[in-house]
Amino acid sequence: MKITDVKTDLLTILISLKAEEKHLSRIRQACPNARLRTAPWINQADQRMEADLMKGVDALLCELPPANFDDFDQLKWIQLCSAGYSQVLNLPILQRGIRVTNGLGNFDAPIAQWCIMMMLMWHREMLEQLKNQKNHVWNPDGKFQGDLFGATVGFWGYGGIARETARLCKSLHTNVWTMTRDGKTKSRPLTYCVSGTGDPNGNLPDRVFAPSQVQEFLSGLDYLFITMPQTTATIGMIGERELKMLKPSAVIINPARAPIIPQEVFVRCLRERWIRGASLDVHYAYPLPPEHPLWGMPNLIMTPHISGSAESPRFLDRIYDIFSQNIERLVAAKPLLNELTTEQLQGR
Repeated sequence: MKITDVKTDLLTILISLKAEEKHLSRIRQACPNARLRTAPWINQADQRMEADLMKGVDALLCELPPANFDDFDQLKWIQLCSAGYSQVLNLPILQRGIRVTNGLGNFDAPIAQWCIMMMLMWHREMLEQLKNQKNHVWNPDGKFQGDLFGATVGFWGYGGIARETARLCKSLHTNVWTMTRDGKTKSRPLTYCVSGTGDPNGNLPDRVFAPSQVQEFLSGLDYLFITMPQTTATIGMIGERELKMLKPSAVIINPARAPIIPQEVFVRCLRERWIRGASLDVHYAYPLPPEHPLWGMPNLIMTPHISGSAESPRFLDRIYDIFSQNIERLVAAKPLLNELTTEQLQGR
């Protein structure tokens, strides 16, 4: 679908999110003649939408497309509020020539803050210190006085979350390594980035590794941040072989997706203490059932997918900023921010 196929002066936009007047005003500023429709916020895959709302819609802003997606009769563009995009992979997106942009950059700052918090908790042995406090134990042992200066942190994948976390890590004087698909970092002029955050030009890492150097990459890390998207290619990518390349003192911090490490392998890794520990904000089931073995792991910190959720106070402001900037770009016949490639939409 070409940009010229959209009558940008008569754009019909459907919003399936909370919409405050300041957000609608921002959209009208981007496209004064846009016809705006609002619909309930769909956040469950089986939720449907009134078909009448969907007829004649050119652009959809949503978290999840409605279950009755086929009722869209002229949809040309979907703006997702999430960085992940698995919710559109089984839809006839490519067949119908629909463009898709995602919410990359929206969650980078809060998720990076979660990553730093987790790293500091492990480095200062906060699990044990909190236990000591609960038990009224005074113990100023040296193991609680760790210093991150000179530690080596690694990012498997160097997208927005990695880049903002890397920026914060550099301020803590750590060595920053990353491994990318081609062993290079790139500038990202067409990826949304909150002003003053991240590493838009890809200059921060001290070393960049290719997949053929995975042994060298993993064996040198104190902290491994998993920061790649979940696709058919990345599910199960980090297995027993890779985990055993890490030092026994290493820690895994995963704000990306749990299935990147197979569940049974991850459980064994923690149970048999191949590494020191791990932090998870992403899970193998939602909610994680009470009988799941991960609940009882003493070397695991879990949070319920809150590192960069839609409940974040700045979530809506940032997603409407992305959407409005993209409307302006659409009207001006410029490339859109965060547009998914054909390869991504094929799940590769």
